[in-house]
Amino acid sequence: MAVAIRIFRLIMPVADIDRAARFYGSLLDQAGMRVSSGRHYLECGGVILALYDPRADGDSGEVRPNFDHVYFAVSDLDAVHVRAKEVGGISEDVGDGNLPMGQIARRPWGERSFYMSDPFGNKLCFVDETTLFTAGGRPTPAG
Repeated sequence: MAVAIRIFRLIMPVADIDRAARFYGSLLDQAGMRVSSGRHYLECGGVILALYDPRADGDSGEVRPNFDHVYFAVSDLDAVHVRAKEVGGISEDVGDGNLPMGQIARRPWGERSFYMSDPFGNKLCFVDETTLFTAGGRPTPAG
């Protein structure tokens, strides 16, 4: 019998928990919940996005951003892009397919997406949920 495995919490390292809660609250259009002096949780489709400021929690260690992008599937990419422009951090890079990463575009693998960073250096990508490139190797139909 196969064991069921799912991701239930993803840690987003931040250097200022209050600033992070405001940034992600505005970007994701939800207040979330402070669970400790250095942790703030936001619900993302059954996965908790855990903003974590170790110093605010009394933990030692340097705050370093995640190594690569965290990808969010969203039902209204245009609305999230508007909020992203309001909070700041839209990517100015040009990437795959010679496409501007901060603009909504259909990527060479079929996803419609845009890229940005949070104030702490964590890289984010928002993808139209109707165009997700899945583990099966094909984008979902673009409804």
